[in-house]
Amino acid sequence: MIVDSAIYRKGRRAETPGDLSDALAQCRASSDDAFIWVGMSEPTAEEFDQVTSEFGLHPLAVEDSLKAHQRPKMEVYTGSLFTVVRPLTYDDARARIEASELMVFIGESFVVTVRHGSSRIPAQVRGRLEHDPKVLGRGPVAVLYALLDAVVDAYLDIASELQVDLEELEEKVFAPTGGAETGVAGVIYSFKRQVLEFRRATGPLSEPLARLVAGTVPYLSHETKPFFRVVADHLARANEAGDGLDRLLSDILAAHLTQVGVRQNDDMRKISAWAAMAAVPTLIAGIYGMNFVHMPELRQIWGYPAVLALMVTAVTYLYFLFKRRGWL
Repeated sequence: MIVDSAIYRKGRRAETPGDLSDALAQCRASSDDAFIWVGMSEPTAEEFDQVTSEFGLHPLAVEDSLKAHQRPKMEVYTGSLFTVVRPLTYDDARARIEASELMVFIGESFVVTVRHGSSRIPAQVRGRLEHDPKVLGRGPVAVLYALLDAVVDAYLDIASELQVDLEELEEKVFAPTGGAETGVAGVIYSFKRQVLEFRRATGPLSEPLARLVAGTVPYLSHETKPFFRVVADHLARANEAGDGLDRLLSDILAAHLTQVGVRQNDDMRKISAWAAMAAVPTLIAGIYGMNFVHMPELRQIWGYPAVLALMVTAVTYLYFLFKRRGWL
């Protein structure tokens, strides 16, 4: 469905278009750099047909916009530049990243944005640009810049939040009892999946931004390239943060598994020590339980307490021996 549409003249919202075809023709015929911006949210094929026909959007790009589940990319078609980005939000309470998709068409005197998911970035950017006519007055490419800038800035914020949560997880793993908690490995794997979702959004976006910085795509002017250079720099920082988080998570997981192995070895030593102490009296009792006639001390009045004393002495000796070696 169309959630918002407007004609902008000299960077200011002028009117809401009635017929899209007439509005686009008026914008192209005007001398004040007017353009029309149509915002859509999860449109059906029937709802998108009118926009497709009026703006001459390429069928392949339209198919991608309807199906969603696209990786970030940029494609040049006759009459339009098609860009896909993945806005992210971070639910701190659940430590979970939620991804949306945003498709942006820009062409001569028009912008079409298609949103899939719960991201509020298109509406926020429209509201901010409508209060900044100097930027909005640069035309459709300014809308693309503002959208990319908002998406990438959100990446940096999410990277900071992930870093904070990762530090808390690191403290938990390296706490005295951290390695013994059975759920820690699952938490680490879950966190690693969130970092992977983050990198899926940030990594592929590097190539489209490099093309924008180089100015190898249409609808860009020499004055707009420095703006995209700033966005590309922020994206590089986000990618570096994602790589660092992934490496640190791998190190934490390896350290946790090492802790588990060490604790298991400690447990096995303790079990072995207790088993050895239990084996000595069991051995002595087993020998005297064989019921042979000729056995030492069977007829002696002190034989029974002597054997008990031998058992206690042997077990006590083993106990202090294992204690001194750190097995108990």
